[in-house]
Amino acid sequence: MKIVEESVLGRLPPAEVLRGHEHCLLCGTLHPRSWRLSFEPTKADEVRTFVVAGTELQGYDNIVHGGVLASLLDAAMTHWLLHHGIQAVTGDLRVRFLHPVACDTPLELRARLLFACPPLYHLQAEIRCGEQRMARGEGKFMRREQP
Repeated sequence: MKIVEESVLGRLPPAEVLRGHEHCLLCGTLHPRSWRLSFEPTKADEVRTFVVAGTELQGYDNIVHGGVLASLLDAAMTHWLLHHGIQAVTGDLRVRFLHPVACDTPLELRARLLFACPPLYHLQAEIRCGEQRMARGEGKFMRREQP
């Protein structure tokens, strides 16, 4: 069952929801080394983006660091919430690494809502390389009161 407050799917996150998030390393517009991730909504009530992790993000030779993959999954779930007008913080993040991810490989990142009982939201995200799922994660998020 999906319970969502007011959906703004189909639009960019409202500026007031992004307030306080502009310095994010993964998507922030004001962070000097931001990866500039930009998520778009899908017709399936998901958000998605495409990314290529270079060798500067490797752990073992030519393998993307697991912490980077976990951060990408967390960011995708956060952006599902932002696209729905909800600013929240991660309370629990569980990641399953299914296959090693080679550096410089095009990846698709998606997130969706599993369940919501505001102020708590439970989401799921995955990283795909073509048709193969490389990593997946689930997170529980708590709505954050905006300053």
